[in-house]
Amino acid sequence: MDLSPSRYDLAKVPAVTLGFWIIKILATTLGETAGDAVTMTMELGYLAGTAIFAALLAVMLTAQIRAQRFNPLLFWTVIVATTTVGTTLADLCDRSLGIGYLGGASLLAALLAATLFAWHRTLGSVSINRLDTRDAEVFYWVTILFSQTLGTALGDWVADPDTGWGLGYGGGAVLFAAGLAVVLALYAFTRTSRAALFWAAFILTRPLGATVGDFLDKPVAAGGLALSRYTASAALVAAMLLLVLLLPQRAERIVRD
Repeated sequence: MDLSPSRYDLAKVPAVTLGFWIIKILATTLGETAGDAVTMTMELGYLAGTAIFAALLAVMLTAQIRAQRFNPLLFWTVIVATTTVGTTLADLCDRSLGIGYLGGASLLAALLAATLFAWHRTLGSVSINRLDTRDAEVFYWVTILFSQTLGTALGDWVADPDTGWGLGYGGGAVLFAAGLAVVLALYAFTRTSRAALFWAAFILTRPLGATVGDFLDKPVAAGGLALSRYTASAALVAAMLLLVLLLPQRAERIVRD
């Protein structure tokens, strides 16, 4: 992949609006239901599921990085691909590798922190309005992948009654929604770094979507609604497509020194 600098007047990511966050939460919920559909309903397992979704992500991400301008459908397809990989990869770490939810969340948090540190150390900013080089784009998408995976592990850890906090899917959703409310308050009433708040919100929307997705498709005995994973995924895809096509989707402007 060519990582040579390539500057744009506009970034190839959408501006951060209320519509952005609504679609993002739908995408993260879809990642949970679709990931579970492949690994559990189809019984392919976490390793095979991760390989399938990673291949899809590689294809779509290559197209995204090679694109010359912002394409809403392409961007959100890549986001969905990162959420499905995040779902299956987190489950692989937590369950198949036997390190548990705490171990998986700790490992993924360390990888995310290392990526953000390397990004800032290399390019001087982790802001989305500084995505003016291919290097910045690559750091952006690696950060997104780790944040999506971490969010899945956090959602499972908070909800699980045996080895986690035991809040259940509803309690987990309320907790992460409260976290988002705190981020919103910091945005509205303080001068906290906008880049830091963006990534905090991005991370928190993932476990929110994960717990909602689990609530939709997990058995009633486990606190879910036991909906078909295929039906739930199809409904989420339809809702996302509708919003992407109907809501204004403008590219984020690049801020230059």
